[in-house]
Amino acid sequence: MEIKELQIITTQLAETETFYNQILNLDTHDKTENEVSFLIGRTKLSFVLEATTAQPVYHMAFDIPKNKLMEAYEWLKKRIKIISVTPETDFSSFELWNAKSFYFHDNNENVLEFICRYDLDNESDSDFGGSSILAVTEIGLVSEDVPFLAETIMSKYGLEVYEKQPARDNFTVLGDEQGLLILVNEDRNWYPTDQKAKSFPIKMIFNNGTAEDQELSIS
Repeated sequence: MEIKELQIITTQLAETETFYNQILNLDTHDKTENEVSFLIGRTKLSFVLEATTAQPVYHMAFDIPKNKLMEAYEWLKKRIKIISVTPETDFSSFELWNAKSFYFHDNNENVLEFICRYDLDNESDSDFGGSSILAVTEIGLVSEDVPFLAETIMSKYGLEVYEKQPARDNFTVLGDEQGLLILVNEDRNWYPTDQKAKSFPIKMIFNNGTAEDQELSIS
């Protein structure tokens, strides 16, 4: 599954543009009074300004070349604080997924992740920078009933449970190595933080290996 476009909301449009321009070194792709977007590798990521009493917080993961984990870490930690996974390390190792990653916040307190998936063929010889980010490959979806949401999405869009991650009642992953929907129970912590997962609007255009793109919206 390839995430081609992803739209989420923010209460801080100008600050969001500054963060993605200056911290992640990504140029603004499109901009209006109420929306700003960036091309993150293969994905167009858009933030829409929306007044809300609760601060919208999302989880997203960005794929980086599998040989660039430490270089990306050193590049980013000069720009922003990295979230510690344990007192001993800033890195997560996912043995089932054959992947490693680290986490950080953007200006909206979104929990962002740079992840290397070692089963993919995506090495790079270039110095790491914003243009090295390959795509948005994970977005978190929050529900009071994860199994029901998973069955609904699988039935409507033809997605399947990620083969490397057994489904659980409070945590189910749909998709494949190219793109994943991370379904979690409401009020579950967004790993590795103590931020509680809440549902906020999402619009996504993706392709699941078919001729036509599909649109998923959660309000």
